Amino acid sequence: MLDINLIRNDIEKVKKAITNKGEKINLDSLLELDSKRKVLLNECEQLRHKRNVTSHEISELKSKKKDASELIQEMKGVSENIKQLETELKKVTEEMEFLLIRIPNIPAEDVPIGKDPTSNIVVKSWGQKKTFTFDPLPHWELGKTLGILDFESASKITGTGFTLHKGAGARLERALYNFMLDLHTQEHGYKEVFPPFLVNRASMTGTGQLPKLEEDMYKTTEDDLFLIPTAEVPVTNIHANEILSYKDLPILYAAYTACFRREAGSYGKDTRGMIRVHQFNKVELVKFVRPETSYDELESLLNVSEKVLQLLGLQYQVVKLCTGDLSFAAAKCYDIEVWSPGVKKYLEVSSCSNFEDFQARRINIRFRDDERILRYVHTLNGSGVALPRTMIAIIETYQKEDGTIEVPNVLIPYMNGLNIIKKD
Repeated sequence: MLDINLIRNDIEKVKKAITNKGEKINLDSLLELDSKRKVLLNECEQLRHKRNVTSHEISELKSKKKDASELIQEMKGVSENIKQLETELKKVTEEMEFLLIRIPNIPAEDVPIGKDPTSNIVVKSWGQKKTFTFDPLPHWELGKTLGILDFESASKITGTGFTLHKGAGARLERALYNFMLDLHTQEHGYKEVFPPFLVNRASMTGTGQLPKLEEDMYKTTEDDLFLIPTAEVPVTNIHANEILSYKDLPILYAAYTACFRREAGSYGKDTRGMIRVHQFNKVELVKFVRPETSYDELESLLNVSEKVLQLLGLQYQVVKLCTGDLSFAAAKCYDIEVWSPGVKKYLEVSSCSNFEDFQARRINIRFRDDERILRYVHTLNGSGVALPRTMIAIIETYQKEDGTIEVPNVLIPYMNGLNIIKKD
């Protein structure tokens, strides 16, 4: 959520940011409500002051055994006016909050302006695309032949957009997120947490998924709980309504969770195999940092996410997202896209974002700086990294002409020594 003072003092900057993100919000209506709220607050304060002063006068009259009935009657009217004003003030405040939580974050100054992914910028790449002496197969063919991916059974059990991993396929999935958790906790300084997979509406609103993306979420109607789309939601809300010490910052968390997304707006896109599914596993990295270090922390977050792919030996590129492709809550974001030779395209496996104080204002996460001044923390998160697209890249990159799959060296200990995946 943006600071209302920023909107009051630099409305053109906010309007431009909204336009660049492709959103439509009536800021003039918001400012009208803000002005109305100020008037109501002032009237309330004046009447409360009058009531306090008069109450003292009434007490004095009573102590002197004098008649105070006229002032008492007047105060009944004042109290009724205050009650009416408070009701109206509550209504105006709720209308303001309705608009405020729908205003997107302002993009950082170095974010490229553009309407869609065609304006994104590739800022770096790592490794060489693997060359083959044969035509590499897509993962859905390899997985079916080897008996490690079963899309038909998953469809029978649940429906389209789900995957059943079997045998070495299930073991490879588990190996990947255990490897990533060990890497981030043992080498990168992150503290492992294992959060709930269901969160309440306040948590989803706090990180910015709601109200904008509600149609993409799975929810339980009776309890109004949501299956998490990413561990960012529960992990960022760990410190909701808390005041942290600057000495504790940065706070770094790593979490493995399953993630659930309806993908309501992507019908017909990437429907083959595991490219776009409704349930997937992910290791998420979340940071709570001081504002003055947050962009250095973003680069660090990107580096540790890249390290996963480097150790797996997967070629990838890093893309800086343009304003039109930036998420609602992000001020700046890098996507990491891994090359998958079987489907012959780059697949996003990580988004590393700096939200500045946008989420912290919604969730009310603050810290006391070294001068004891209360400030909002900056929050960041990134996938470190997401499955199953990382698994897709491994299966397709490490396939051999005989249809088997080599296991990347760093995963062999997590596969109980298995170095070649063959047909079960």
